Amino acid sequence: SGYDLLGATSRRRHYMSSAMKVMIADDHWIVRESLKQVIRRLNGVHTTLEAGTFDDVVELLLTHPDVDLVLADLIMPGFNDFDGLERLRREFPQVPIAIVSVHEDRTHVMRAVSNGVIGYIPKSASGQEIELAFERLLAGEVYFPRRLIERSGGEPIQYPSMAPDPSGDSLENLTKREREVIELLGKGFSVQRIATQLTLNSHTVRVHLGNMMRKMGLPNRSAMIHFAISHANAARIEGA
Repeated sequence: SGYDLLGATSRRRHYMSSAMKVMIADDHWIVRESLKQVIRRLNGVHTTLEAGTFDDVVELLLTHPDVDLVLADLIMPGFNDFDGLERLRREFPQVPIAIVSVHEDRTHVMRAVSNGVIGYIPKSASGQEIELAFERLLAGEVYFPRRLIERSGGEPIQYPSMAPDPSGDSLENLTKREREVIELLGKGFSVQRIATQLTLNSHTVRVHLGNMMRKMGLPNRSAMIHFAISHANAARIEGA
């Protein structure tokens, strides 16, 4: 069922105690070099692998099954928009993938979320923002810029077929605290930031997230994020 929000603690411990292996997949060498420079500034020694085509990505994942994170552009030879992403998620479902893209519209972000990515980083982001995103991703968190997911995008984006669309009855079964958590998650808050905002610890936030996933019948972390973002955007439009 992919990576869930409750597994972040063990990955954070791994991040704090040992080097991690990151693949940078982009057909422009200058982009790969820029991202490598950011990674080198992070705490710890991180191994980077480079891929310029979709075939390179597949070959590297087959020879390096211990890759901790793939940073991928949506457009490169053999990796056309979401076709390549969907194939990677099918063939390597346990490999965390984050998108680094020139596309900054909500439709691209939400479709990427529906395909199970753990982050979406616009190429226009500052070096500081990219560094923050990498720190969160390598610590087992998710990263989606609030300015992107809060933009309205016309018609509501439909849930992926793998995930049920929770009904209003499901939301009514949530506690007040759980609704607060899902509202902040939908605004792009990380688990740690939600904990700070609500004066909780990170473990308690993950317990709330796990309870909500069970109550709403959501199969995995991706479905949870997709629903939270869609729900937050719908609520914002209704209140406008």
